[in-house]
Amino acid sequence: MNVSEEVIRQIVLEILSESSGLKKQVDVSKEKDPSGIIKIKTDAVRCEPFHQEGVALKDVVTLEEAPRMGCGIMELDQTSFEWTLTYDEYDMVIDGTLEIEIDGRVITAEAGEIIYIPKNSHIHFQTPSKARYAYFVYPADWQ
Repeated sequence: MNVSEEVIRQIVLEILSESSGLKKQVDVSKEKDPSGIIKIKTDAVRCEPFHQEGVALKDVVTLEEAPRMGCGIMELDQTSFEWTLTYDEYDMVIDGTLEIEIDGRVITAEAGEIIYIPKNSHIHFQTPSKARYAYFVYPADWQ
């Protein structure tokens, strides 16, 4: 059986945190297969503050892991922010309601639904309460 370095690292961290009585804090929990396939546990992703209050995100793959497509988790908390996309993006809502406003119209997605936003769209991401969603971007180097 071939066990990846990442799996061994996670096991060691788990043992250390259990033996010290401390709860393990993980930014991203993922398994990497030697083939390049990556599995990410979205509920373990800890988002970090972004450009304004009420907006947090975490890229969950690096450019080394996935040089063509990017992926991450974003959280919005009763906020709206303006953005112009320089890439194509899919957003899959995990929890809550995500609204995308464009040209005075609002596209709404609930948990389990996906929104596609084409490159060069000028939008407002917004939510009436809290929302958590996964974003998938092409190309990966979106910043």
